[in-house]
Amino acid sequence: MVFSSNIFLFFFLPAALALYYLAPRRARNGVLLAVSLFFYGWGEPVFLALMVFTIAANYGWGLVIAARRERDLPSRWALACAVVTDLGLLGVFKYAGFFARTLRTLPFLRALPVPEIVLPIGISFYIFQSMSYVIDLYRGRAAVQKSFVRFGAYVSMFPQLIAGPIVRYRDVAEQLEQRRETLAGFSSGVAVFILGLAKKLLLANQMGAMWEALQAGQGALGAWAGMLAYSLQIYFDFSGYSDMAIGLGRMLGFEFLKNFDYPYISRSVTEFWRRWHISLSSWFREYVYIPLGGNRRGLGRQLLNILIVWALTGLWHGASWNFVLWGLYYALLLIAEKLFLLRLGERLPALLRHAFLLLAVGLGWMLFYFEDLGALAAFLGRLVSGSGTDAHTQNLLLAYLPVTMAACLAATPLGAKLYKKARGPAAEAAGFAGLLCLLLLCMGALATQSYNPFIYFRF
Repeated sequence: MVFSSNIFLFFFLPAALALYYLAPRRARNGVLLAVSLFFYGWGEPVFLALMVFTIAANYGWGLVIAARRERDLPSRWALACAVVTDLGLLGVFKYAGFFARTLRTLPFLRALPVPEIVLPIGISFYIFQSMSYVIDLYRGRAAVQKSFVRFGAYVSMFPQLIAGPIVRYRDVAEQLEQRRETLAGFSSGVAVFILGLAKKLLLANQMGAMWEALQAGQGALGAWAGMLAYSLQIYFDFSGYSDMAIGLGRMLGFEFLKNFDYPYISRSVTEFWRRWHISLSSWFREYVYIPLGGNRRGLGRQLLNILIVWALTGLWHGASWNFVLWGLYYALLLIAEKLFLLRLGERLPALLRHAFLLLAVGLGWMLFYFEDLGALAAFLGRLVSGSGTDAHTQNLLLAYLPVTMAACLAATPLGAKLYKKARGPAAEAAGFAGLLCLLLLCMGALATQSYNPFIYFRF
């Protein structure tokens, strides 16, 4: 069940909100847990037991860690058991086939069977959330959650269950216990949800259709336009989902941290990754990069830590070599910035730095998209071919030009800045009318579009 679907918008969401607000305040976490498990089970009934097991295992290990700490007993082994359980589940369901195929390339292991395991939706996200709880509990940065219902509601919360943002337990621990739902918060949540829905249906889906059409075209211009289209698609697809998740959270009284901050206005790769998928970047920084030593053990160790973190980041995104190479690609760019690129960039005009960033990110998205490295090489060849553009590609570019221009503009903070400057009743009325128009356009898009995937659902 995706947010940008009729069944979610007109059946599940109204029913879930009605049950939630009709329930007594003390029972609302239980309602949230129940509707979240129903939400997950609707699309993945086979893996609902896996979700419940993950909740129970981390809840149980959390109690063990807390009990041993109260008695001044070592609890590192309990943390290790929790992390091994979580990573073991992720390893089996996400990477078993990948590692088996890799091992089969060795001459003496060619007969090794390759398991065909279906990837549970959202497992990368809810496993990382569960790990953040037990690690923070062990570090003393979070208090133990003794209520199974509250902990279950945290792990399975349907707004961010499938594709994030990754919500650390300590960021919502207090909200799980004593949040206060308000009309202002609910209204703000509806507005953010509509903006996210518009990003998905009106921009991401259009850019995705353009990208698919241009892949079959010819010439360098079509290839460059296709790279732009996919870069815009993945941004509006994922940031749109994150906005919808944040909006839904506010409707339920939760405040999730921002996950995207206009990453395409960045002037360096370092800045880009402070603005893109902020919850994942901060998760790896806090639970991998800093424990490895961060930048505290000299430049050489810092560069090695960057390489390790980004190899793991690439692997987190998918069990395929192109994702590993994508992670290493960014590791090399970030290392180069640490060594000399940032200092060199300071001498260049801001426009050139921004152009370099967009080129580097666009090429990275091609590595991210093409699992077949031969197909990637062929596409990159088109970028530098210098060959002409066929009439079909020209017509496509002209047809998609208005929405492409709108998407490029929407990827900047210009609209948000203008809205903040325009204050008063007239601005509020215009904002309300604009949201209503966007909602109507989204409803029309839902009735006519057949292309409606979420890219990050496969991670």
